[in-house]
Amino acid sequence: MIIGGAVVLAVILAFIIFGRGGSSQNANQQDPYLSKLQISNLHMATAENFAGGSVTYILGSVANAGDKKLTGARVQVFFKNSLGEVAQKETLPLTVLLPNSPYVDYAPLDRAPLGGGQQRDFRLTLEHVTADWDGQVPQIKIISVNY
Repeated sequence: MIIGGAVVLAVILAFIIFGRGGSSQNANQQDPYLSKLQISNLHMATAENFAGGSVTYILGSVANAGDKKLTGARVQVFFKNSLGEVAQKETLPLTVLLPNSPYVDYAPLDRAPLGGGQQRDFRLTLEHVTADWDGQVPQIKIISVNY
C-alpha cells in the first residue's frame, strides 16, 4: 500500500509540475496584434441602477490600426489606491457603441465588429468599485482579441 500511495503521489506531483509549466508558457505568449490597438479619451461616469445602487462606467475610444476585423476583445481594468498599488483588478469584455442605432446602445464586438483602420467608442460597466480607489481614471489594458 505504501508503494502504491507513493506512485499515486508521484503522478499527482508530475501533473502539477508539468501543468503549471505549460500554462505559464501560454500565459506569457501575447498576441502581437494587441500592439495595433489603442485606447484613448478615457473618462468615467456613475449612475444609479433600478435597485438604488451605483454603477460606474468607464468610457473611451478604441482604434484598430491593423488590418484584421475584430469580433471580440477582453480588457483588464486596474484601479489604484493612494499609494499607487493596485486596489482592484477587473477583467471585462469590451463593449462598443453600436453604429446606426436609433438610440445609444453598447454591445460586444461580435455584434459590431471593428475593422482595420476603424475607431469606435466603448463603455465598460462595473457594479462595484473598491472604496480604497484613489479616484483617478483607472489603467486599461487589452489582454485578448478575437478575429
